[in-house]
Amino acid sequence: MADKTFKLNTGADIPAFGLGTWQGEPGKVKTAVSHALKSGYKLIDAAYCYGNEDEVGAGLADAFASGIKREDVFVMTKVWATYNTRIGLGLEKSLKALGLDYVDLYLIHWPLLLNPDGNDDRFPKKEDGSRDVIHSFDHREAWKEMEKLVETGKVKAIGVCNYSKRYLEELLPVAKIVPAINQLENHPWLPQTEIVDLCHEKGIHVVAYSPLGSTGSPLASAEPVVKLAEKKGVSPYTILLSHHVSRGHTVLAKSVNPDRIDANKNLVALEKDELKLLDDYSADIVAKKEWKRYVYPPFGVEFGFPDKS
Repeated sequence: MADKTFKLNTGADIPAFGLGTWQGEPGKVKTAVSHALKSGYKLIDAAYCYGNEDEVGAGLADAFASGIKREDVFVMTKVWATYNTRIGLGLEKSLKALGLDYVDLYLIHWPLLLNPDGNDDRFPKKEDGSRDVIHSFDHREAWKEMEKLVETGKVKAIGVCNYSKRYLEELLPVAKIVPAINQLENHPWLPQTEIVDLCHEKGIHVVAYSPLGSTGSPLASAEPVVKLAEKKGVSPYTILLSHHVSRGHTVLAKSVNPDRIDANKNLVALEKDELKLLDDYSADIVAKKEWKRYVYPPFGVEFGFPDKS
């Protein structure tokens, strides 16, 4: 299952399973990336915002030096919100840090603009401590800049991250290139069916992050997850990761622990009735409006997600 791939709307293949690097402990990300690739991972997810692309790049370099070929590794990273009017510059900074000539997929991290002339490169703030957001910015302008990058060969494909149904419906009519993916927080407590269904309809691949919930993996104790884990003879973590791949989505597992990195890739196929058990659980969560979103920076912007509207 961990070796499975899915076809993007570009014709390229994306691995079904990859390593996430958000909140990776400083000093351990290089080893995590290198170990993951040497143990069979094919996908590495990064972002300028994470502040560790240099460590990711060092891990990639170490793996390549061991004989792993660049063309066998799918690398995606994201332009941060302070660079959404300077996307070419954002890409160059990421490529330099990663030590790469190109990335396989480049994403808009969030569809807003943080003040590019603010008091911080990543998280500019106003005097009152709130995020320095330029509210007049139209996220569709950023996509136009993303489309120009494809011609340079420095990105093999482009996509979005954290796009709601409303934002995607605003983007698609003006897009010359349909996003290859939408990377979303996705798990049984936040199924986001409305945006997932739209992505399926438009041929946009779904990539799930935070599949275990937040720090401490709270979803591992959810009743249907535990039930399926006992039935399959695997850990709840395996069920939560396998859930996405069995649905046809790519999932990102985040860890800097070598043993956990190895364990995470031991996925299992879930049958239709097993997927239905999780889907029914999610539907009940949504019906009760008991959804839980763990990643939602305090931008003060209404992005159109039902659980935040």
